[in-house]
Amino acid sequence: MPRPDAAPAHEVTPTLLRGWPLPAVSDSKYGRGQVLIVGGAATTPGAVQLAGLAALRVGAGHLTMAVAASAAVPMAVATPEAGVIGLPQNERGSVLGGDVRQIADDLGSADVVTVGVGLDDPDETALLLRHLVPELGGETWLVLDAYALGVLPGLEEEVLAPVRGRLVLTPNSSEAGRLLDRDLAEHGDELVSDVVEIATRYAAVVSCSGVVANADGEVWRIGAGNGGLATSGSGDVQVGAITGLLGRTGHAEQAACWGTHVHAAAGDRLAARVGTLGFLARELVPVLPEVLSELGA
Repeated sequence: MPRPDAAPAHEVTPTLLRGWPLPAVSDSKYGRGQVLIVGGAATTPGAVQLAGLAALRVGAGHLTMAVAASAAVPMAVATPEAGVIGLPQNERGSVLGGDVRQIADDLGSADVVTVGVGLDDPDETALLLRHLVPELGGETWLVLDAYALGVLPGLEEEVLAPVRGRLVLTPNSSEAGRLLDRDLAEHGDELVSDVVEIATRYAAVVSCSGVVANADGEVWRIGAGNGGLATSGSGDVQVGAITGLLGRTGHAEQAACWGTHVHAAAGDRLAARVGTLGFLARELVPVLPEVLSELGA
């Protein structure tokens, strides 16, 4: 498929975001968004924890995390701010996708469900999506990341039809290449066109490599960020920020732009404090509300 023409992009700056304010903060935690993050094999539950804490740090009101059963109790102890549900797992610790009864109520009531962080088995992830999507509430947003993106090609019609228009994708460059079945362009208008193509193909809002696009071809470029963000767990923080802001706003483009910018700007702050390389993804999380506060959110 040829790349679509690159759309004129909005440059995401603090001025643009202050002119696109987040909703006033609700007095109720449920009014600030209920989010469910599903992932976390036994060997990688920290990915879900990073995403969940990021969602809370940007203002989500109520967090539930679903991880492999053997990781659930340690996760609950380490994250007392959240509810934690154990999912069936195999002997290797991979989450099994064939049974979502433990999270069915949460799938139906959440404002946002994020799937993929910390999963490690493609077949089980595809099975999980097949069983999970039919249980989503009629207005629930679905955010897909990591392994959930890797298995998406070929599942579009089978799995995604019920959530067209309520879908957010957060691929890195290699995951975006799988979604396109070719390498992602590295920069410039070709990169923008590639991200727009993903958004159009999957009827989604997409955040990838500092570019946000929707299925109508509208594009935003994030100017903040630095090479230090290319570290383990950083993407989990970003998808958590987008998840939490989507829970607050209900508007995917706004949540993706704000979340991508706030994550990148947090990286810039840490680069100034710690150095361009060497800061940890976990250190991004407490900086997120500092950035939001400066933006008046």
